[in-house]
Amino acid sequence: MLAFLDHIFIYILPLFLSGAFLTRWYNSTTPTIIRKLPPSPPTLPVIGNLHQLGALVHQSFFSLARRYGDSLMLLHIGSVPSLVVSSTEAAREIMKTHDLAFASRPTTRMFRTISYDLKEITVAPYGEYWRQAKSILTLQLLSNKKVQSFDGLREKIIGDCLAKINQCFLSNKPADLSDLFSSLTNDVTCMATFGRTYNEGEIGMKFKKIMQDFSEVLGSFYFEDSIPQLAVVDRITGLSAKVDRVAVDFDEFLQNVVDETLSKKRNNPNPVSGDEHGVETFIDALLKIQKEDILGITIDADVIKALLLDAYVAGTDTSSSVLEWAMTELLLHRDCLEKVQGEIRAVLNGKKDITDSDVEKMKYLKCVIMEATRLHPPLPVLPPRVARHDAKVMGYDIAEGTRVYVNVYAIMRDPKVWDKPETFMPERFLESCIDFVRHNFELLTFGAGRRSCPGRIFAMAINEKVLANVLYRFDWALPQGVRPQDVDMNETFGLANHRKVPLLALGTPFHSPHNN
Repeated sequence: MLAFLDHIFIYILPLFLSGAFLTRWYNSTTPTIIRKLPPSPPTLPVIGNLHQLGALVHQSFFSLARRYGDSLMLLHIGSVPSLVVSSTEAAREIMKTHDLAFASRPTTRMFRTISYDLKEITVAPYGEYWRQAKSILTLQLLSNKKVQSFDGLREKIIGDCLAKINQCFLSNKPADLSDLFSSLTNDVTCMATFGRTYNEGEIGMKFKKIMQDFSEVLGSFYFEDSIPQLAVVDRITGLSAKVDRVAVDFDEFLQNVVDETLSKKRNNPNPVSGDEHGVETFIDALLKIQKEDILGITIDADVIKALLLDAYVAGTDTSSSVLEWAMTELLLHRDCLEKVQGEIRAVLNGKKDITDSDVEKMKYLKCVIMEATRLHPPLPVLPPRVARHDAKVMGYDIAEGTRVYVNVYAIMRDPKVWDKPETFMPERFLESCIDFVRHNFELLTFGAGRRSCPGRIFAMAINEKVLANVLYRFDWALPQGVRPQDVDMNETFGLANHRKVPLLALGTPFHSPHNN
Protein backbone atom coordinates (compact mmCIF):
# COMPACT_ATOMS: atom_id res chain seq x y z
CA MET A 1 0.00 0.00 0.00
CA LEU A 2 2.86 2.42 0.75
CA ALA A 3 4.28 1.91 -2.73
CA PHE A 4 0.84 2.49 -4.15
CA LEU A 5 0.52 5.77 -2.25
CA ASP A 6 3.80 6.93 -3.72
CA HIS A 7 2.33 6.55 -7.22
CA ILE A 8 -0.77 8.60 -6.42
CA PHE A 9 0.92 11.30 -4.34
CA ILE A 10 0.63 13.71 -7.22
CA TYR A 11 -3.17 13.49 -6.87
CA ILE A 12 -3.13 13.87 -3.11
CA LEU A 13 -0.77 16.84 -2.76
CA PRO A 14 -3.19 19.65 -3.81
CA LEU A 15 -5.92 18.30 -1.54
CA PHE A 16 -3.39 17.77 1.24
CA LEU A 17 -2.39 21.44 1.15
CA SER A 18 -5.94 22.74 0.91
CA GLY A 19 -6.99 20.37 3.66
CA ALA A 20 -4.25 21.64 5.92
CA PHE A 21 -5.45 25.22 5.38
CA LEU A 22 -9.09 24.36 6.01
CA THR A 23 -8.26 22.35 9.11
CA ARG A 24 -6.28 25.24 10.59
CA TRP A 25 -9.11 27.69 9.77
CA TYR A 26 -11.82 25.39 11.14
CA ASN A 27 -9.99 24.79 14.41
CA SER A 28 -9.50 28.52 14.92
CA THR A 29 -13.19 29.40 14.39
CA THR A 30 -15.10 26.44 15.86
CA PRO A 31 -15.89 26.06 19.58
CA THR A 32 -14.28 23.01 21.18
CA ILE A 33 -16.57 20.17 22.25
CA ILE A 34 -14.89 18.26 25.03
CA ARG A 35 -14.98 14.53 24.41
CA LYS A 36 -12.75 11.80 25.69
CA LEU A 37 -11.40 10.03 22.61
CA PRO A 38 -9.28 6.86 22.46
CA PRO A 39 -5.54 7.39 21.97
CA SER A 40 -4.63 8.11 18.38
CA PRO A 41 -1.48 8.63 16.32
CA PRO A 42 -1.09 12.03 14.65
CA THR A 43 -3.04 12.40 11.42
CA LEU A 44 -2.38 14.11 8.12
CA PRO A 45 -5.03 16.23 6.40
CA VAL A 46 -7.25 14.38 3.93
CA ILE A 47 -5.57 10.97 4.23
CA GLY A 48 -5.62 10.75 8.03
CA ASN A 49 -3.52 7.73 9.10
CA LEU A 50 -3.64 6.00 5.74
CA HIS A 51 0.09 6.46 5.22
CA GLN A 52 0.73 4.29 8.31
CA LEU A 53 -1.08 1.23 6.95
CA GLY A 54 0.83 -1.39 4.99
CA ALA A 55 -0.34 -4.23 2.76
CA LEU A 56 -1.02 -6.48 5.78
CA VAL A 57 -3.50 -4.29 7.62
CA HIS A 58 -3.73 -6.51 10.72
CA GLN A 59 0.02 -6.23 11.27
CA SER A 60 -0.09 -2.44 10.80
CA PHE A 61 -2.94 -2.20 13.34
CA PHE A 62 -0.95 -4.44 15.71
CA SER A 63 2.20 -2.32 15.45
CA LEU A 64 0.34 0.98 15.89
CA ALA A 65 -1.65 -0.34 18.85
CA ARG A 66 1.55 -1.22 20.68
CA ARG A 67 2.56 2.44 20.46
CA TYR A 68 -0.74 4.24 20.89
CA GLY A 69 -3.46 2.07 22.36
CA ASP A 70 -3.17 -1.61 23.19
CA SER A 71 -6.92 -1.91 23.87
CA LEU A 72 -8.64 0.81 21.85
CA MET A 73 -7.06 3.11 19.30
CA LEU A 74 -8.71 5.69 17.08
CA LEU A 75 -7.41 5.99 13.54
CA HIS A 76 -8.65 8.15 10.71
CA ILE A 77 -8.65 6.19 7.48
CA GLY A 78 -9.15 9.11 5.21
CA SER A 79 -12.15 11.00 6.54
CA VAL A 80 -13.59 7.98 8.36
CA PRO A 81 -12.99 7.64 12.14
CA SER A 82 -12.02 4.02 12.74
CA LEU A 83 -11.79 2.32 16.13
CA VAL A 84 -9.23 -0.49 16.30
CA VAL A 85 -9.96 -3.09 18.98
CA SER A 86 -6.84 -4.96 20.14
CA SER A 87 -7.56 -6.61 23.51
CA THR A 88 -9.88 -9.20 25.02
CA GLU A 89 -11.43 -6.62 27.35
CA ALA A 90 -12.15 -4.19 24.52
CA ALA A 91 -13.57 -6.97 22.31
CA ARG A 92 -15.94 -7.98 25.10
CA GLU A 93 -17.14 -4.39 25.39
CA ILE A 94 -17.78 -4.11 21.65
CA MET A 95 -19.25 -7.57 20.98
CA LYS A 96 -21.11 -8.19 24.24
CA THR A 97 -21.67 -5.16 26.46
CA HIS A 98 -22.41 -2.83 23.54
CA ASP A 99 -23.12 -5.47 20.91
CA LEU A 100 -26.37 -3.91 19.74
CA ALA A 101 -24.76 -0.48 19.35
CA PHE A 102 -22.14 -1.99 17.01
CA ALA A 103 -24.27 -4.65 15.31
CA SER A 104 -24.43 -3.03 11.87
CA ARG A 105 -22.03 -2.78 8.94
CA PRO A 106 -20.77 0.33 7.16
CA THR A 107 -22.59 1.14 3.95
CA THR A 108 -19.91 1.47 1.29
CA ARG A 109 -20.04 1.73 -2.46
CA MET A 110 -17.85 -1.36 -2.84
CA PHE A 111 -20.05 -3.49 -0.59
CA ARG A 112 -23.21 -2.28 -2.32
CA THR A 113 -21.77 -3.17 -5.72
CA ILE A 114 -20.51 -6.69 -5.00
CA SER A 115 -23.20 -7.81 -2.55
CA TYR A 116 -26.45 -7.13 -4.38
CA ASP A 117 -27.03 -3.78 -2.69
CA LEU A 118 -26.15 -5.13 0.77
CA LYS A 119 -28.35 -8.24 0.56
CA GLU A 120 -25.39 -10.50 1.37
CA ILE A 121 -25.59 -11.39 5.08
CA THR A 122 -22.00 -10.52 5.90
CA VAL A 123 -22.46 -6.87 4.95
CA ALA A 124 -26.22 -6.40 5.39
CA PRO A 125 -27.26 -3.66 7.84
CA TYR A 126 -28.61 -4.83 11.18
CA GLY A 127 -32.36 -5.26 10.96
CA GLU A 128 -35.21 -7.58 10.03
CA TYR A 129 -33.82 -8.55 6.61
CA TRP A 130 -30.48 -9.51 8.14
CA ARG A 131 -32.18 -11.59 10.87
CA GLN A 132 -34.38 -13.47 8.41
CA ALA A 133 -31.59 -14.05 5.90
CA LYS A 134 -29.19 -15.28 8.57
CA SER A 135 -31.88 -17.66 9.83
CA ILE A 136 -32.32 -19.10 6.33
CA LEU A 137 -28.58 -19.60 5.88
CA THR A 138 -28.20 -21.22 9.30
CA LEU A 139 -31.18 -23.58 9.06
CA GLN A 140 -30.75 -24.59 5.43
CA LEU A 141 -26.96 -24.99 5.26
CA LEU A 142 -25.11 -24.54 8.55
CA SER A 143 -27.20 -26.36 11.20
CA ASN A 144 -25.89 -29.56 12.75
CA LYS A 145 -28.57 -31.59 10.97
CA LYS A 146 -27.74 -30.13 7.54
CA VAL A 147 -24.00 -30.47 8.07
CA GLN A 148 -24.46 -34.16 8.92
CA SER A 149 -26.49 -34.65 5.75
CA PHE A 150 -23.44 -33.60 3.71
CA ASP A 151 -21.20 -36.23 5.33
CA GLY A 152 -21.23 -38.52 2.31
CA LEU A 153 -20.23 -35.66 0.00
CA ARG A 154 -17.36 -34.70 2.30
CA GLU A 155 -16.09 -38.28 2.49
CA LYS A 156 -15.99 -38.65 -1.29
CA ILE A 157 -14.16 -35.36 -1.80
CA ILE A 158 -11.69 -36.11 1.00
CA GLY A 159 -11.06 -39.49 -0.63
CA ASP A 160 -10.27 -37.75 -3.93
CA CYS A 161 -7.78 -35.48 -2.13
CA LEU A 162 -6.06 -38.45 -0.47
CA ALA A 163 -5.77 -40.14 -3.86
CA LYS A 164 -4.04 -37.05 -5.27
CA ILE A 165 -1.57 -37.03 -2.38
CA ASN A 166 -0.85 -40.70 -3.00
CA GLN A 167 -0.29 -39.97 -6.70
CA CYS A 168 2.28 -37.34 -5.74
CA PHE A 169 4.06 -39.97 -3.66
CA LEU A 170 4.06 -42.44 -6.58
CA SER A 171 5.44 -39.68 -8.82
CA ASN A 172 8.17 -38.98 -6.24
CA LYS A 173 7.25 -35.32 -5.86
CA PRO A 174 5.94 -33.20 -3.00
CA ALA A 175 2.25 -32.43 -2.74
CA ASP A 176 1.09 -28.83 -3.06
CA LEU A 177 -1.07 -28.83 0.06
CA SER A 178 -2.17 -25.22 -0.43
CA ASP A 179 -3.70 -26.10 -3.80
CA LEU A 180 -5.14 -29.42 -2.62
CA PHE A 181 -6.81 -27.89 0.43
CA SER A 182 -8.18 -25.02 -1.65
CA SER A 183 -9.65 -27.45 -4.20
CA LEU A 184 -11.07 -29.68 -1.46
CA THR A 185 -12.85 -26.93 0.47
CA ASN A 186 -14.04 -25.41 -2.80
CA ASP A 187 -15.56 -28.75 -3.87
CA VAL A 188 -17.19 -29.44 -0.50
CA THR A 189 -18.78 -25.99 -0.37
CA CYS A 190 -19.84 -26.09 -4.03
CA MET A 191 -21.49 -29.49 -3.60
CA ALA A 192 -23.34 -28.40 -0.45
CA THR A 193 -24.33 -25.04 -1.94
CA PHE A 194 -24.82 -25.63 -5.68
CA GLY A 195 -25.08 -29.41 -5.96
CA ARG A 196 -22.05 -29.71 -8.24
CA THR A 197 -18.41 -28.67 -8.45
CA TYR A 198 -16.80 -26.05 -10.67
CA ASN A 199 -13.17 -27.10 -10.91
CA GLU A 200 -12.61 -28.51 -14.38
CA GLY A 201 -12.53 -27.33 -17.96
CA GLU A 202 -13.41 -23.87 -19.19
CA ILE A 203 -16.04 -23.24 -16.53
CA GLY A 204 -13.55 -24.21 -13.82
CA MET A 205 -10.94 -21.78 -15.14
CA LYS A 206 -13.54 -19.02 -15.36
CA PHE A 207 -14.77 -19.65 -11.83
CA LYS A 208 -11.22 -19.63 -10.46
CA LYS A 209 -10.56 -16.29 -12.20
CA ILE A 210 -13.75 -14.79 -10.75
CA MET A 211 -12.73 -15.86 -7.25
CA GLN A 212 -9.20 -14.51 -7.71
CA ASP A 213 -10.54 -11.14 -8.83
CA PHE A 214 -13.09 -11.11 -6.00
CA SER A 215 -10.34 -11.72 -3.45
CA GLU A 216 -8.14 -8.99 -4.95
CA VAL A 217 -11.01 -6.49 -4.87
CA LEU A 218 -11.77 -7.19 -1.21
CA GLY A 219 -8.09 -6.78 -0.37
CA SER A 220 -7.85 -3.43 -2.15
CA PHE A 221 -8.19 0.05 -0.69
CA TYR A 222 -11.19 1.79 -2.22
CA PHE A 223 -10.68 5.55 -1.99
CA GLU A 224 -14.30 6.49 -2.67
CA ASP A 225 -15.40 4.78 0.55
CA SER A 226 -12.86 6.48 2.81
CA ILE A 227 -11.62 9.61 1.02
CA PRO A 228 -14.41 10.77 -1.31
CA GLN A 229 -12.23 13.65 -2.48
CA LEU A 230 -9.90 11.07 -4.05
CA ALA A 231 -12.53 8.88 -5.72
CA VAL A 232 -10.88 9.80 -9.01
CA VAL A 233 -7.92 7.63 -8.01
CA ASP A 234 -10.14 4.52 -8.11
CA ARG A 235 -11.07 5.37 -11.67
CA ILE A 236 -7.52 6.18 -12.73
CA THR A 237 -6.15 2.91 -11.34
CA GLY A 238 -9.01 0.89 -12.80
CA LEU A 239 -10.25 -0.33 -9.43
CA SER A 240 -13.76 1.08 -9.90
CA ALA A 241 -14.08 -0.72 -13.23
CA LYS A 242 -12.72 -3.92 -11.70
CA VAL A 243 -15.25 -3.80 -8.84
CA ASP A 244 -18.06 -3.38 -11.36
CA ARG A 245 -16.70 -6.19 -13.54
CA VAL A 246 -16.36 -8.59 -10.60
CA ALA A 247 -19.97 -7.90 -9.61
CA VAL A 248 -21.17 -8.59 -13.16
CA ASP A 249 -19.05 -11.74 -13.55
CA PHE A 250 -20.22 -13.20 -10.25
CA ASP A 251 -23.83 -12.33 -11.03
CA GLU A 252 -23.61 -14.09 -14.41
CA PHE A 253 -22.06 -17.15 -12.81
CA LEU A 254 -24.66 -17.36 -10.03
CA GLN A 255 -27.52 -16.76 -12.48
CA ASN A 256 -26.24 -19.67 -14.58
CA VAL A 257 -26.19 -21.84 -11.44
CA VAL A 258 -29.81 -20.91 -10.68
CA ASP A 259 -30.91 -21.46 -14.29
CA GLU A 260 -29.17 -24.82 -14.41
CA THR A 261 -30.86 -25.93 -11.18
CA LEU A 262 -34.29 -24.80 -12.39
CA SER A 263 -33.76 -26.64 -15.68
CA LYS A 264 -32.99 -29.85 -13.80
CA LYS A 265 -36.14 -29.42 -11.73
CA ARG A 266 -38.26 -28.92 -14.85
CA ASN A 267 -36.80 -32.07 -16.39
CA ASN A 268 -37.26 -34.03 -13.18
CA PRO A 269 -40.08 -32.33 -11.26
CA ASN A 270 -40.49 -35.12 -8.69
CA PRO A 271 -37.02 -36.14 -7.47
CA VAL A 272 -36.94 -38.66 -4.66
CA SER A 273 -34.82 -36.45 -2.40
CA GLY A 274 -32.61 -33.45 -3.14
CA ASP A 275 -29.96 -33.79 -5.84
CA GLU A 276 -28.53 -36.88 -7.46
CA HIS A 277 -26.67 -37.64 -4.21
CA GLY A 278 -29.90 -37.72 -2.22
CA VAL A 279 -29.05 -34.47 -0.41
CA GLU A 280 -31.04 -31.23 -0.45
CA THR A 281 -28.49 -28.58 -1.35
CA PHE A 282 -28.68 -24.95 -0.29
CA ILE A 283 -29.87 -23.76 -3.68
CA ASP A 284 -32.65 -26.39 -3.64
CA ALA A 285 -33.75 -25.13 -0.24
CA LEU A 286 -33.70 -21.48 -1.38
CA LEU A 287 -35.78 -22.16 -4.47
CA LYS A 288 -38.25 -24.13 -2.37
CA ILE A 289 -38.56 -21.25 0.12
CA GLN A 290 -39.04 -18.80 -2.75
CA LYS A 291 -41.79 -20.94 -4.28
CA GLU A 292 -43.65 -21.40 -0.99
CA ASP A 293 -43.29 -17.69 -0.08
CA ILE A 294 -43.86 -18.22 3.65
CA LEU A 295 -41.27 -15.87 5.13
CA GLY A 296 -41.45 -12.23 6.15
CA ILE A 297 -38.94 -11.12 3.49
CA THR A 298 -39.14 -11.23 -0.28
CA ILE A 299 -36.91 -13.97 -1.67
CA ASP A 300 -36.32 -12.53 -5.12
CA ALA A 301 -33.59 -13.47 -7.58
CA ASP A 302 -31.04 -11.08 -6.07
CA VAL A 303 -31.64 -12.39 -2.54
CA ILE A 304 -31.08 -15.97 -3.71
CA LYS A 305 -27.84 -15.03 -5.46
CA ALA A 306 -26.67 -12.96 -2.48
CA LEU A 307 -27.23 -15.90 -0.11
CA LEU A 308 -25.47 -18.28 -2.49
CA LEU A 309 -22.54 -15.87 -2.68
CA ASP A 310 -22.42 -15.64 1.12
CA ALA A 311 -22.52 -19.42 1.54
CA TYR A 312 -19.80 -20.08 -0.99
CA VAL A 313 -17.38 -17.31 -0.05
CA ALA A 314 -17.67 -17.86 3.70
CA GLY A 315 -17.30 -21.63 3.47
CA THR A 316 -14.30 -22.00 1.16
CA ASP A 317 -11.33 -19.73 1.68
CA THR A 318 -11.36 -19.66 5.47
CA SER A 319 -11.35 -23.46 5.86
CA SER A 320 -8.51 -23.94 3.40
CA SER A 321 -6.56 -21.28 5.31
CA VAL A 322 -6.97 -23.19 8.59
CA LEU A 323 -5.81 -26.48 7.03
CA GLU A 324 -2.88 -24.83 5.27
CA TRP A 325 -1.54 -23.14 8.41
CA ALA A 326 -2.18 -26.16 10.67
CA MET A 327 -0.09 -28.39 8.40
CA THR A 328 2.58 -25.69 8.13
CA GLU A 329 2.99 -25.49 11.90
CA LEU A 330 2.99 -29.28 12.32
CA LEU A 331 5.74 -29.63 9.71
CA LEU A 332 7.79 -27.06 11.63
CA HIS A 333 7.16 -28.74 14.99
CA ARG A 334 7.91 -32.45 14.68
CA ASP A 335 7.07 -33.16 18.32
CA CYS A 336 3.52 -31.84 17.80
CA LEU A 337 3.21 -33.72 14.51
CA GLU A 338 4.21 -37.01 16.11
CA LYS A 339 1.92 -36.41 19.08
CA VAL A 340 -1.18 -35.71 17.01
CA GLN A 341 -0.50 -38.62 14.66
CA GLY A 342 0.01 -40.88 17.66
CA GLU A 343 -3.36 -39.81 19.07
CA ILE A 344 -5.19 -40.30 15.78
CA ARG A 345 -3.71 -43.73 15.16
CA ALA A 346 -4.34 -44.85 18.72
CA VAL A 347 -8.00 -43.81 18.51
CA LEU A 348 -8.50 -45.55 15.17
CA ASN A 349 -6.45 -48.64 16.05
CA GLY A 350 -6.20 -49.78 12.45
CA LYS A 351 -9.74 -48.84 11.36
CA LYS A 352 -10.12 -47.98 7.70
CA ASP A 353 -12.65 -45.17 7.96
CA ILE A 354 -12.81 -42.23 10.36
CA THR A 355 -16.21 -41.48 11.87
CA ASP A 356 -17.44 -38.36 13.64
CA SER A 357 -17.39 -40.25 16.93
CA ASP A 358 -13.72 -41.08 16.32
CA VAL A 359 -12.92 -37.42 15.74
CA GLU A 360 -14.66 -36.45 18.98
CA LYS A 361 -12.05 -38.50 20.86
CA MET A 362 -9.13 -36.70 19.23
CA LYS A 363 -8.62 -33.96 21.80
CA TYR A 364 -5.10 -33.03 20.75
CA LEU A 365 -6.20 -32.72 17.10
CA LYS A 366 -8.77 -30.14 18.18
CA CYS A 367 -6.05 -28.33 20.13
CA VAL A 368 -3.86 -28.23 17.01
CA ILE A 369 -6.66 -26.59 15.02
CA MET A 370 -7.40 -24.05 17.76
CA GLU A 371 -3.73 -23.16 18.10
CA ALA A 372 -3.29 -22.84 14.34
CA THR A 373 -6.20 -20.39 14.16
CA ARG A 374 -4.88 -18.51 17.17
CA LEU A 375 -1.54 -17.86 15.47
CA HIS A 376 -2.96 -17.59 11.96
CA PRO A 377 -6.59 -16.49 12.17
CA PRO A 378 -8.31 -16.99 8.80
CA LEU A 379 -9.82 -13.51 9.24
CA PRO A 380 -7.11 -11.50 11.04
CA VAL A 381 -9.43 -8.48 11.18
CA LEU A 382 -13.14 -9.17 11.48
CA PRO A 383 -15.43 -7.52 8.91
CA PRO A 384 -15.94 -3.91 10.02
CA ARG A 385 -18.81 -2.91 12.25
CA VAL A 386 -20.21 0.59 12.55
CA ALA A 387 -21.53 2.53 15.54
CA ARG A 388 -25.30 2.88 15.14
CA HIS A 389 -25.34 5.72 17.66
CA ASP A 390 -22.99 7.49 20.05
CA ALA A 391 -21.60 5.13 22.71
CA LYS A 392 -19.14 5.14 25.58
CA VAL A 393 -16.68 2.25 25.51
CA MET A 394 -14.10 1.72 28.25
CA GLY A 395 -14.60 5.35 29.25
CA TYR A 396 -14.08 6.70 25.73
CA ASP A 397 -16.62 8.53 23.58
CA ILE A 398 -17.30 6.76 20.30
CA ALA A 399 -19.29 8.77 17.78
CA GLU A 400 -22.10 7.45 15.62
CA GLY A 401 -20.77 6.31 12.24
CA THR A 402 -17.36 5.26 13.59
CA ARG A 403 -16.15 2.09 11.88
CA VAL A 404 -14.93 -0.62 14.22
CA TYR A 405 -12.17 -3.07 13.34
CA VAL A 406 -11.66 -5.97 15.75
CA ASN A 407 -8.03 -7.02 15.28
CA VAL A 408 -8.25 -10.73 16.06
CA TYR A 409 -4.58 -11.08 15.13
CA ALA A 410 -3.58 -8.81 18.02
CA ILE A 411 -6.06 -10.22 20.53
CA MET A 412 -4.86 -13.78 19.99
CA ARG A 413 -1.26 -12.66 20.49
CA ASP A 414 -1.91 -10.66 23.66
CA PRO A 415 0.85 -11.54 26.19
CA LYS A 416 -1.51 -10.64 29.04
CA VAL A 417 -3.72 -13.54 27.98
CA TRP A 418 -1.44 -16.04 26.26
CA ASP A 419 1.79 -17.54 27.58
CA LYS A 420 4.50 -17.37 24.90
CA PRO A 421 2.00 -15.92 22.41
CA GLU A 422 4.29 -16.22 19.38
CA THR A 423 4.96 -19.94 19.98
CA PHE A 424 2.93 -22.81 18.51
CA MET A 425 1.81 -24.73 21.62
CA PRO A 426 -1.37 -26.83 21.09
CA GLU A 427 -0.96 -28.13 24.66
CA ARG A 428 -2.16 -24.78 26.01
CA PHE A 429 -5.73 -25.85 25.18
CA LEU A 430 -5.66 -29.34 26.73
CA GLU A 431 -6.68 -28.19 30.20
CA SER A 432 -8.15 -24.86 29.15
CA CYS A 433 -11.76 -23.76 29.40
CA ILE A 434 -11.27 -21.82 26.15
CA ASP A 435 -12.48 -23.21 22.85
CA PHE A 436 -14.48 -22.04 19.83
CA VAL A 437 -17.72 -22.16 21.85
CA ARG A 438 -16.81 -21.47 25.47
CA HIS A 439 -14.64 -18.39 25.34
CA ASN A 440 -14.31 -15.09 27.10
CA PHE A 441 -13.29 -13.28 23.92
CA GLU A 442 -9.78 -14.73 23.88
CA LEU A 443 -10.28 -17.06 20.87
CA LEU A 444 -12.21 -15.14 18.24
CA THR A 445 -11.76 -17.33 15.18
CA PHE A 446 -15.49 -17.15 14.47
CA GLY A 447 -16.07 -13.73 15.99
CA ALA A 448 -18.68 -13.16 18.69
CA GLY A 449 -21.98 -11.45 19.36
CA ARG A 450 -24.77 -10.86 16.86
CA ARG A 451 -22.39 -10.61 13.90
CA SER A 452 -20.42 -13.76 14.70
CA CYS A 453 -19.88 -16.29 11.92
CA PRO A 454 -22.70 -18.88 11.95
CA GLY A 455 -20.59 -21.41 10.03
CA ARG A 456 -18.59 -22.94 12.88
CA ILE A 457 -20.19 -26.41 12.66
CA PHE A 458 -19.85 -26.48 8.86
CA ALA A 459 -16.20 -25.37 8.98
CA MET A 460 -15.11 -27.71 11.76
CA ALA A 461 -16.74 -30.69 10.06
CA ILE A 462 -14.32 -30.05 7.19
CA ASN A 463 -11.24 -29.02 9.16
CA GLU A 464 -11.27 -31.85 11.69
CA LYS A 465 -12.13 -34.65 9.26
CA VAL A 466 -9.64 -33.54 6.60
CA LEU A 467 -6.76 -33.08 9.02
CA ALA A 468 -7.50 -36.40 10.74
CA ASN A 469 -7.46 -38.25 7.40
CA VAL A 470 -4.35 -36.55 6.05
CA LEU A 471 -2.40 -37.21 9.27
CA TYR A 472 -3.69 -40.76 9.66
CA ARG A 473 -2.96 -42.01 6.17
CA PHE A 474 0.39 -40.33 5.51
CA ASP A 475 3.64 -39.59 7.29
CA TRP A 476 4.77 -36.07 6.51
CA ALA A 477 8.04 -34.22 5.97
CA LEU A 478 9.29 -31.06 4.32
CA PRO A 479 10.67 -31.50 0.77
CA GLN A 480 14.19 -32.82 0.55
CA GLY A 481 16.75 -30.13 1.34
CA VAL A 482 14.20 -27.74 2.90
CA ARG A 483 14.88 -26.92 6.55
CA PRO A 484 12.26 -25.51 8.93
CA GLN A 485 14.01 -22.14 8.93
CA ASP A 486 13.74 -22.06 5.12
CA VAL A 487 9.93 -22.18 5.12
CA ASP A 488 8.47 -18.84 4.03
CA MET A 489 5.85 -17.77 6.61
CA ASN A 490 4.73 -14.59 4.86
CA GLU A 491 0.99 -13.99 4.52
CA THR A 492 -1.37 -12.56 1.94
CA PHE A 493 -4.36 -10.29 2.54
CA GLY A 494 -7.61 -11.00 0.71
CA LEU A 495 -10.67 -13.13 1.39
CA ALA A 496 -8.69 -14.98 4.05
CA ASN A 497 -5.22 -15.12 5.55
CA HIS A 498 -3.24 -17.50 3.32
CA ARG A 499 0.41 -18.34 2.90
CA LYS A 500 2.11 -16.15 0.31
CA VAL A 501 4.12 -19.15 -0.91
CA PRO A 502 2.31 -22.49 -1.44
CA LEU A 503 2.98 -25.21 1.13
CA LEU A 504 4.84 -28.18 -0.36
CA ALA A 505 5.29 -31.38 1.65
CA LEU A 506 6.18 -35.04 1.14
CA GLY A 507 3.46 -37.48 2.11
CA THR A 508 4.43 -41.15 2.53
CA PRO A 509 1.53 -43.63 2.87
CA PHE A 510 1.21 -45.06 6.37
CA HIS A 511 0.41 -48.76 6.63
CA SER A 512 -1.11 -49.70 9.96
CA PRO A 513 0.40 -52.85 11.50
CA HIS A 514 -3.16 -53.91 12.30
CA ASN A 515 -3.86 -54.29 8.58
CA ASN A 516 -0.77 -56.38 7.79
